[in-house]
This record gives sequence, C-alpha cells and structure tokens, in this order.
Amino acid sequence: MTSAPQNSQDRLLSLLREQAGAWISGEELSRRLGVSRTAVWKQIRALRRRNCRIEAAAARGYRLLEMPDLVTPGEILPGLQTRLVGRELVFFAETDSTNVQAQRLGEEGAPDGTVVVADAQSAGKGRLGRRWHSPPGVNLHLSVLLRPAVPPQRAPQLSFVAALAVARAISEYSGVAVEVKWPNDLLLDGRKVAGLLSEMNAESERIHYVVLGMGINVNMDADQFPDDLRYPATSLKLATGRGWPRASLARLLLRHLDQLYAQFLGEGFAPIARQWELLCAWRGRRIEVDRGGDRVQGLFAGIDEQGALLLDQGAGEPLRIYAGDVRPLA
Repeated sequence: MTSAPQNSQDRLLSLLREQAGAWISGEELSRRLGVSRTAVWKQIRALRRRNCRIEAAAARGYRLLEMPDLVTPGEILPGLQTRLVGRELVFFAETDSTNVQAQRLGEEGAPDGTVVVADAQSAGKGRLGRRWHSPPGVNLHLSVLLRPAVPPQRAPQLSFVAALAVARAISEYSGVAVEVKWPNDLLLDGRKVAGLLSEMNAESERIHYVVLGMGINVNMDADQFPDDLRYPATSLKLATGRGWPRASLARLLLRHLDQLYAQFLGEGFAPIARQWELLCAWRGRRIEVDRGGDRVQGLFAGIDEQGALLLDQGAGEPLRIYAGDVRPLA
C-alpha cells in the first residue's frame, strides 16, 4: 500500500521519466533520493516487478525504456486539480476490495474525499453481492470516501452523482457515447462498461460516511471476461480498438466527481437527476423490472427525488421501484 505523497519507488520512477530515455547514474539517483545506492538498486528491481523496463549498465547507470500502465499516486496526482476528491489517495497493487479498504479508512477517520485505488482486486463486488471481475493491469478500480452533511435518506442519490461522473469521464476521454442504466451500471453500445456500488455507515439522523465504488473496464480483451456474466460486457479497448492509459482516466473521473459532488451539496439532487435522465438508456422506452419476487412492466418515466425508478403502467401514479434488474422490451 502507498499513499500520497509519493513513496520512494514513485520518486525514482519520476526521476527516470524525466531523463526521457537518457542515462542517469546510480550515484546521482542516490543523491537526489537521499538513499544509498544499494537502496536504489532494490527499488529498481521492485519497479521491474511492476513491469517497468529499466536498463542498467556499468559506468552509465540506469535508463527507462518502457513505462507500464500504472495507477499509482505518482501517476494520478500530478495535474489532478480538485478541491476535495483525491486530495488523499491510497494505492494498493492488489487488495480484496477497494470498498472494503475505504470503509476501513472511514472507520479510522480518513477525511472527506479520500480515494482508494487498486491495480487488481481479489474480491471485487457489485450490487447484491455479485462478483466484479478485476484482473491486474487492465481496469480501473477505485472507491471514494465521502462524508456529506445530508440526511441518510439522501445517500442513495450519491450513486447517481458517481454514475454521471463516470459517464462524463469516459465520454470526454475516449470520445464514445456512454449511457447510464438504472440503478448503477453504465453501457457502451448496449454492453456494460462500468459498474457502481455505494455503501453507507450512518445513524438514524447522521451519515458517518458513504463509500462510492467504481469499476471501469478499460483495457480488457474479450477472452478475459468470465463466461458466466449476467449482462453482456465490453471495455474501452474493445469498443475503440486501442488501449487507454488508466491514470489519465482516473484523474478525469476524480475531477468530474469533485465538480458534481460540489453541485450536489450546493444545489441538491434535482440538477443531478435531470442530467442523469438525459443519459439514461431506457428514456422513453418500455421496460421490464425483475424485483426478485415478481416482474413488472411499463414505460420508464424517470427517477424520483430519492433515485427510485418511476414506472408508468398507464393508470394512476407511476410505480416507484427501489431495487431490481431492468431490461428493455422494445
């Protein structure tokens, strides 16, 4: 685990990158890092284990030949420019779940806006306890700890804030159009490209913290997806035919989330809901909702002030649905 400010590996990597492929001596690295040359060599080996291609030569030193796609604080924080979200950032090469780690930090008193990022998750999870497939080096997995001064009944609204942030970041970064799917998925060409999971710790009158978990399929290939997916999935790479650096996407996502969270706190849920509905995949369409015990059909009529799905069945007030799986009928 590492957290901002940069650890020794990140500082060493930054120095190597500054050389733009030129050599830098071990003595110079030792001096600038304030560590022994033996410590420099140990960090070089650690960076190689992270897939950094670093050449070493006697009397010349070291040079960086190729950078891996990293999501460390050293890659994400430069140029972040957020007011709150991401000012504290914790990184794991691998963890069970970024949501679990964010909850632990929440219990320990971590500040509003703390972000947990992992290169891989061994027990990533989605809604209803479903497993989120998270191999190393290809996707973006992060969780954001928030401490909003709003009543607990408004906490579900933050899932829509997160969905908007993810949709805007993906579209701005890659140029592809992304749709949102109630309650917590994002679709690209009708296939799932990202998912959300929000969890809360609260009393009856006060939120202690909310954790917004976000997973984006960035560079996954088709053969990396599990065979038993409940919903067809894709990645940015599959949709566009090219790979995408994850740190730049993470930085953009945190920037959008920072702006939308500030809007939510300052203006309430109404402007968030309006923006979300404009991106909704089922807007104006007939849908079926599987509520676990039964299935209901009707016209998608938007979301209410709590984020519940409104289902127009043709008579009376729209039916409010708070949980379920949605599929289009036409």
